[in-house]
Amino acid sequence: MSLTRDFKETVRARIERDPEFRETLLEEGVECLLAGEVEAGKSILRDYINATVGFQELASLTKKSPKSLMRMLGPHGNPQARNMFQIIGCLQVREGFHLKVQTVR
Repeated sequence: MSLTRDFKETVRARIERDPEFRETLLEEGVECLLAGEVEAGKSILRDYINATVGFQELASLTKKSPKSLMRMLGPHGNPQARNMFQIIGCLQVREGFHLKVQTVR
């Protein structure tokens, strides 16, 4: 299911005005990946990147082409763990916070 332009603009506007939502969206994307919900995690990260740093700037941070990054996080993308962790690491540094894994029973 693709998102409408209105929905994407709504997410972008919320991210710009609400730093807590911005952090939560990145956290949710990573949590989905860790839970094995890879497609949902990639989708959330793609939306997050589009609404924040953009693929062009992320490409300069990761030293990868923007098109390659878009493909990795696309519906049919299959990024290596090394690439996913590099992307997440760059996003954390850029945003100025660090995600922490916590065991929950």
